[in-house]
Amino acid sequence: MELTANIRTVYEEERPRLTDDQALLEAARCLECGRDGRPAPCIEACPTHIDIPGFIRAIREGDPLHSARIIFEANVLGGSCARVCPVEALCEGACVLTHEKRRPVAIGRLQRYATDAALEAGAEIHPRPRRVRWPLSVGVVGAGPAGLACAAELARLGHEVIVYEAAPEPGGLVVSAIAPYKQMVDPIPQEVEAIRRLGVTFRFNTRIGRDLSLADLEARHDALFLGVGMDGDMPLELEGIDLEGVWPSLRFIERIKAMNPPPIGDRVVVIGGGNTAIDVAREAVRLGARHVTVLYRRTEAEMPAFRHEVEAAYEEGVQFEWLTLPIRLLGEVRVSGVECVRTRLVPDPSGGRPRPQVVEGTEFVVPADTVVFAIGQQPRTDLLSGLPGLRLERGRVWVDENFRTSHPRVFAGGDCVNGGGTVVEAVQHGKLAARAIDRLIKPRRRSVPATNGKEED
Repeated sequence: MELTANIRTVYEEERPRLTDDQALLEAARCLECGRDGRPAPCIEACPTHIDIPGFIRAIREGDPLHSARIIFEANVLGGSCARVCPVEALCEGACVLTHEKRRPVAIGRLQRYATDAALEAGAEIHPRPRRVRWPLSVGVVGAGPAGLACAAELARLGHEVIVYEAAPEPGGLVVSAIAPYKQMVDPIPQEVEAIRRLGVTFRFNTRIGRDLSLADLEARHDALFLGVGMDGDMPLELEGIDLEGVWPSLRFIERIKAMNPPPIGDRVVVIGGGNTAIDVAREAVRLGARHVTVLYRRTEAEMPAFRHEVEAAYEEGVQFEWLTLPIRLLGEVRVSGVECVRTRLVPDPSGGRPRPQVVEGTEFVVPADTVVFAIGQQPRTDLLSGLPGLRLERGRVWVDENFRTSHPRVFAGGDCVNGGGTVVEAVQHGKLAARAIDRLIKPRRRSVPATNGKEED
């Protein structure tokens, strides 16, 4: 009975959909600012530059389908981004109402209201693709946010697009590693179906490097877009890492999203300072842990996680140990604690962030039944090295202002370029790269060999 109660809490949405009346009332609060040719602050703060006052006006006028079309024109994953975007740091954070000490317009929830209405109605949310005399053939590697956005934009521009994805389903980390209280899976399937109706072909269960090489794809297409994201969690190189109850963050969240959460006990320790670490900590609270502690080797001010996420974790009872470095995991079969040492920050000679330095004689132990480490993800260097001449910098794909790599017919975007950003940033990368491909690449004569991949009907 207790587990059932916890499960309901784990999968309960943090920001549920607005009712019709709630949406109308909230839409009426928008001031529709933006004058003299200057866009509203909320539009400028949105990485995909959605016409936010425009879509809110359509809701107020009782036309959520038109509202959704405005949203999807700018962001093909507008329904997913309505759930997972850090709106507090973007559009809502820029709302002019905050200058008057008033609550900002709930832009994210209004965006969800409109996009849900359109997707549930099965409405056509994308304009018909334009007709071009010489369409390009473009291969998109990866069906995560960047790849999906690139494929959709290219299809809108009239080109032939095949998306190659190693997994059996699209969505990337949105479906596997976004905390379930933000988004489980929907509306990714509906958004992908709308992209498919634009003429995009998907080949799932197609692993580059096993079924096809990047060189194979480069030979068969006029251009490639790499939206391959990052690999799994960076390894935690500590004694005791093989103890039971020690989890990498992505596998931990994946288990929860598969409706099979691991037993965690009363005391959970999370190692890391990014948004994924905060997601894990808040999930642990929802799973019923009584003591959840986040260990971070720098100060709170240095923490890369969004401030509003950290504040939410505080409110839910998560504790933080700042200037704390784990040095060993304790236990015999299952983890029982984390031995730590205090740190202090010293200047970085290269001018980067201050570096943590161990303070001798400050060892202490944090008890733990479960330890989850979220210290970043590994680059896909093995995969990316399969394309000769592709320039990498610290494991990331180098791109110019057009998202063009060092290879003249290969473009890239999303996490493989920035090392890990937001979903909406990845969408914008894919969209801008598609437009650059349309401008910069000319069709070439080619022979297309048969694929080993499996097309999703």
